[in-house]
Amino acid sequence: MSDKRVVVVGGGVAGAHTTKYLEDHAKVTLVDPKDYFEVPYGLLRSIVDPEFGELSVFKHADYLKKAELVIASAKSATDSEVVTTSGDRLPYDYLVIATGTTYAGPATRSERVKYFQTENKKIKSAKTVLIIGGGPVGVELAAEIVVDFPGKKVILVHSGDRLLEFFGPKASKKTLNWLTSKKVEVILNERIDINSLTESTTSYTTNTGRIITADTHFVAIGKKVGSGWIHESAFKSSLDSNGRLKVDKSLRVEGRNNVFAIGDIANTEEIKQGYLAQKHAQVTAENIKKLIKNPNSKLTTYKPLASPMGAVSLGRSLGVAQLPFGTIIGRLAGMIKSKDLFVGKTRQGLGVQGA
Repeated sequence: MSDKRVVVVGGGVAGAHTTKYLEDHAKVTLVDPKDYFEVPYGLLRSIVDPEFGELSVFKHADYLKKAELVIASAKSATDSEVVTTSGDRLPYDYLVIATGTTYAGPATRSERVKYFQTENKKIKSAKTVLIIGGGPVGVELAAEIVVDFPGKKVILVHSGDRLLEFFGPKASKKTLNWLTSKKVEVILNERIDINSLTESTTSYTTNTGRIITADTHFVAIGKKVGSGWIHESAFKSSLDSNGRLKVDKSLRVEGRNNVFAIGDIANTEEIKQGYLAQKHAQVTAENIKKLIKNPNSKLTTYKPLASPMGAVSLGRSLGVAQLPFGTIIGRLAGMIKSKDLFVGKTRQGLGVQGA
């Protein structure tokens, strides 16, 4: 194993997999504000079925055997070290920035599991559930609820003129038809000011003046890019107008030979999805291994996904998928993702015992 030091900032899909791929090849340190990895695709079912959450959330220590873990957030970085909120100064030969989107959840696995249980009680005790946002998260949550709790009234409010806007219109239409067939009330082209909401809110007013009554609500709109700390770092000039780091074809930060940015924080021209973040990790780990052997190595290039492709689950067995050959909805699409939401595959890929 090389003595080269690799610091990976961020323990989501991109950062966790990069750390795993490199821990046998270099001295790797993972910096993450939580002690666990969460399979992001399993979040919504974990809320509906907390026992599922026990599988979708596991400690970093369960899959990292050699890498060092620092439970903290990055505060800043220079050309040679990362400074954390816990006061650590971590020197590096190679830096991988994978801080994705902002995270405000609990720091421990046990607290995260308790969160699933609390959210589950909210659903169980409610007659009417409001979901704000009609992207993949909002659609999947609505589907999980109506499948597992068919007696619940679900209202979904989306500011756009169609659901799943990153997919083509055909997938949006099929999804809308499926949800309405399950008695979900879908309201398009209206928005709710989420900054005015509290946990006890039961009356909601849209921008058109429509009043919606619900016992509880879930906000399912996009998170902000987790690049706030980079404004205090040596790489702040490489941020684009969206707060993402500009990268070259090998996923190195613009103008840097030893700093990589991957996952949601990289400005690759493609939809931001977990399976693509894992591909970023594979390319980056391969390139760092090459550079450790020979700093003048020809690096592997990453080819962004040309057109949006992916699957959205509709409960336990159905789904909608946009594939290169067309859009499908039903059990075939569900086979791609819906049964266990890639949790088993992710656990096995990271080498978690009992996968």
